[in-house]
Amino acid sequence: MEPELLIVGGDLLTIDDQRRIILDGALAIRAGRIIGVGTTSEIRAAHPGVAEFDATGCVVTPGFVNTHQHTTGDPLARSCVPDDLPPGESIFSWAVPLNDAHTPDDDGLAATLTFVDSVLNGVTTVIEAGTIGHLQPAADAAARVGIRAGLGVWGWDIEYGPFAAPTAETLARQEATLDLLPHAEDGWNLVEGWVTLVGHDLASDELLAGAADLARRRGAQMTMHISPTSNDAAAYMARSGVRPLVHFDRLNMLGRHLMLAHAVWLDDEEIELVRSSGTGIASCPWAYAHHGQGMAKMSSHMAMHRSGIAVGLGCDAPNANDGVDILDAARLAVGIAKDAAIDPTTCSAYDGLEMATIGGATAAGMGERIGSLSVGKAADIVVHDGSAAQWRPRGNPVQQLIWAAQGRTVRDVFVDGRLVVQGGSCTTVDAGELHEAAERHQAAVLDRAGLSIPQRWPVIDGRTPAMAATGGRR
Repeated sequence: MEPELLIVGGDLLTIDDQRRIILDGALAIRAGRIIGVGTTSEIRAAHPGVAEFDATGCVVTPGFVNTHQHTTGDPLARSCVPDDLPPGESIFSWAVPLNDAHTPDDDGLAATLTFVDSVLNGVTTVIEAGTIGHLQPAADAAARVGIRAGLGVWGWDIEYGPFAAPTAETLARQEATLDLLPHAEDGWNLVEGWVTLVGHDLASDELLAGAADLARRRGAQMTMHISPTSNDAAAYMARSGVRPLVHFDRLNMLGRHLMLAHAVWLDDEEIELVRSSGTGIASCPWAYAHHGQGMAKMSSHMAMHRSGIAVGLGCDAPNANDGVDILDAARLAVGIAKDAAIDPTTCSAYDGLEMATIGGATAAGMGERIGSLSVGKAADIVVHDGSAAQWRPRGNPVQQLIWAAQGRTVRDVFVDGRLVVQGGSCTTVDAGELHEAAERHQAAVLDRAGLSIPQRWPVIDGRTPAMAATGGRR
């Protein structure tokens, strides 16, 4: 079986089972899959005359996995939410009214903005956190950009909130997501439906158990928020007399179908339940740092990863982190773990890169499909520009990627074998048109939500009306 394309000349950080680094390596691609991995001379000899994509002098990695990202609502209000609000206020004073104000067109545009920004940073898979109001426009956005995505809608049965509904209606909406979009049981798909609950203490036991049963019955993956702070633990102790994950275990919720977002404030019993059940964790270190939620004091995410638990990384939402660079999250995760332990030997850049790739893929139930440059896996591939200043002179490529380059040197990105970023530009969406549309929609959404961009320092506006209307561009 002959490949359709060879990617040649790069230094491959494979993240395969042996964690091989292949200098002057090459990949053979056919029908969106990797069918050969080796040195350039080996791959060329095995497949003479095949079209080549030149990665000479570059570093080549698997596509990165963002295991927790709110793709709608907040993206149109990037850097509008103050970063020093009291706990919870960024959610209930900003995120909730923003989502309430979103139209289907707003959701589609916000998702497109998120996905384009993601691929430009080498992120080839995004798992939505479960706060999409209008699913079809978001799914269309993922397909248009060409990114791999797991998508889900609001899921909570509280009295008031965006798209809140009684338990039966909420579960029906979750099942409708799986009816609309293919999911894990249906095979390999770029855009998949997930069962997604808001989580925290914002769901009845009937909804929690019903959602887990739905995911298992339909062969789908599931995600929800829990314990970024001590609040959830206190709420569940008052509600059921036990901590959240003990309660979930009693409801038979835990398992490989489930990825818990955050899970920062866990005790030893809860961590053991994660381990024994195979439940995945999505860690969002910049969100915890941004909100001052105690990651350095309480999180065991790095220790969990090093003990074999599937821990991935996420960038969360613009009300908690205005970036979608998973390698930036990896750098912070490693740095915080070292500092919290007061021990630089506790982890390294290698751990950060694993969490950004195979760790995230495994946590999301996709470890057999993505997360490494291995034969049989999807051709989700990132080429990092080796001529960029961050790579000169070249040292240990894993350390250089995490501590120096992050997503800033991404040159080319393939998703499922399709070139979606070339020379640092998105090939599937006109970024200029996208950003102009985002500025127009931002003003309308903020107006409908009754919000404005706060400024602490005096702002003197010397723009002409025409410049103001275009965001300051001449």
